[in-house]
Amino acid sequence: MKYEGFLIDLDGTMYRGNEPIEGAKEFIQYLQHEELPHMFVTNNSTSTQQAVVEKLACFGIQTTEEQVLTSAVAAASYIKELHNGNRVYMLGETGLKEALEQKEFKLTTEASDYVVVGLDRQLTYEKLANVCMLIRNGASFISTNKDAAIPTEKGFMPGNGSITTAVSVSTGVEPIYIGKPEKIMVDQALNYLNLSREKVLMIGDNYETDIMFGINANIDTLMVLTGFTSKEAICNYTNQPTYILKDLNHFKKHVVSTNR
Repeated sequence: MKYEGFLIDLDGTMYRGNEPIEGAKEFIQYLQHEELPHMFVTNNSTSTQQAVVEKLACFGIQTTEEQVLTSAVAAASYIKELHNGNRVYMLGETGLKEALEQKEFKLTTEASDYVVVGLDRQLTYEKLANVCMLIRNGASFISTNKDAAIPTEKGFMPGNGSITTAVSVSTGVEPIYIGKPEKIMVDQALNYLNLSREKVLMIGDNYETDIMFGINANIDTLMVLTGFTSKEAICNYTNQPTYILKDLNHFKKHVVSTNR
């Protein structure tokens, strides 16, 4: 087969909220049986790598923390490489907190070198005001991702991009985005696979994040119609995914068989 490595989205591709998606478990089992390297790449900054491993296990999908790259982990790694201060004000949840602590950042509620915004489902006006004040006082503005909405079993809910936009509008400062479809996260994921781009396939349900993630990096893409972007909506885009499938049950027939 042409592809030797895979970057795989989670929400809307492997599962939808707390519901499994048809064909996802079987697809991962196929990759494992064929010993094909793969990494889960998600803009979700709320969950730790271990929590993602445990959630996938609930759906019968076995993986390791090393195979999970969240936007929180990518953000912490990116900031560490800048070597420009160690004080961070964090707007977010457990996943972002753990990622920053693992990189030995000092989390603060006062003067900071960086403000990192991730999805916070306990967001208050006070938190939002504090973020804006610190950015106005000179803290570098980092956002884990620009997702406007996230898929759940109840439907689409506000994503981190909605929070980030509010901060940006208030302060007049544009953040550095880390997650899909940004180059920062692409480079980190490709470093893990250690493969050339033409041998990697990006799989996801969201055109604006997952598919553009691949297109921006000159990586082939597979769109599954199990989450965010509908088949009708895809027709409106100039740059089309390499493959479009109803779900991953059709992977072997439409991708493997055509890339022998």
